[in-house]
Amino acid sequence: MSARALTLGRPARPRKAAKKTKKRARALPAEYNMLLTATLCLLALGAVMVFSASSTTKVLSDGGLSDSAFYLKRTLMFGAIGLVIMHLAARHGLAAVRRLTPAILAATFFLLLVVLAVGSSVNGASRWIGSGFIQIQPSELAKVALILYGADLLASQPKRARTMEGLMPFLIVVGLACMLIVVEPDLGTTMVVAFAVGATLVAAGARIRDLALIGLALVTLALLLTVIEPYRMARLTGFLNPGADAAGAGFQAAQAKIALGSGGLFGVGIGNGVQKAFYLPEAHTDMISAVIGEELGLVGIAGVVGLFAMFGYAGLQVAKRAKDNYGKLLAAGLTSLILIQATINLFAVMGLAPLTGVPLPFVSYGNSSLMATLFAVGLILNVARGGTAGAARSSRPRAGKLRVVEGGRSPARGRSRTSGGKRAQSRSGSGGNRRPRRAGHGGRRRASR
Repeated sequence: MSARALTLGRPARPRKAAKKTKKRARALPAEYNMLLTATLCLLALGAVMVFSASSTTKVLSDGGLSDSAFYLKRTLMFGAIGLVIMHLAARHGLAAVRRLTPAILAATFFLLLVVLAVGSSVNGASRWIGSGFIQIQPSELAKVALILYGADLLASQPKRARTMEGLMPFLIVVGLACMLIVVEPDLGTTMVVAFAVGATLVAAGARIRDLALIGLALVTLALLLTVIEPYRMARLTGFLNPGADAAGAGFQAAQAKIALGSGGLFGVGIGNGVQKAFYLPEAHTDMISAVIGEELGLVGIAGVVGLFAMFGYAGLQVAKRAKDNYGKLLAAGLTSLILIQATINLFAVMGLAPLTGVPLPFVSYGNSSLMATLFAVGLILNVARGGTAGAARSSRPRAGKLRVVEGGRSPARGRSRTSGGKRAQSRSGSGGNRRPRRAGHGGRRRASR
């Protein structure tokens, strides 16, 4: 081998070895796999339980003339769409979502206003836009949009979290959105939003005193809204004393307890539950946890709690290891949003909290809720992969930096020293076609023989 070949450097690494090295470097963290596993398991359980909870009422309501798999088919279809959204958000969506956050927030407020004007009314509540095959619930989008806005604002200006004045823009936006959701009326979603926003503020480093003042104001407002609305007051009294009106305000809570008690340790078997046959109102949505308790027993409920615990642990670990402050706040806020919603649903079914109509994430039937939740999971997975949203700020001009050159030295590459002490820049081509530098005084290279 010639001396010139030796001086040009080591031979190129084989392509196969380089590909193996890239695959090892791109190995996904354990938190990513835990999040994905918990999500898919909950989705599978939800499809089975939605069919079990809805098929009986479908058959009994019109003598078997309707399609007993109606809700299952819609769940599978919208679940597939949600998985595509989750995949896109997990691979490419973080920077684009941060850039589009103002537009998403504006669209959310527009839809919240539209639903009050022309929304479809179901059981006395106007929460949906559209009818038939396509129905949109804007409050589900609002939950995610507010977390996106809070993460963007507090990550861009971290000092805002340290004072009540700095938090005011975020709190005003959240308050306006919650006011529109309460008017629908939907106090349960408002509670989920309030707790999720509080978790985001904790992750941003807000002071305990400010959080306590905000919490006190929210509790006072919630009690006031409960007192002035008769059906909310009935739910509260039914929670405090469910046996006082078991056939009225406490009927749903009493039937949920009967379902859980009937299930025992291992349940009566999938499809064999009795409470879902008109005893549990909306068994395939808000009360699906009671159906799980009856048909799968304590083991089934424990499995659901375990999957959400795994999801929460992985999501908070992702937030802890995020590469930037935006990823940290986004992962913490969205993970808290899903966990809080699951906790409220399970507590209400078990009689530990008043009934609020909050669905169980991934499991309950609800097209808007399912797609919004899977979109949130996709963003958390993006953060787990090491994604950042720095590109969202690239359109803003950056201040130039001055570089200090000491003693006439320049950090430019490709310069050689001549024997007279002067520096002359070597001429080189673009890319890897740079000519080998000739040895100057005292810089001769020797080729090994």
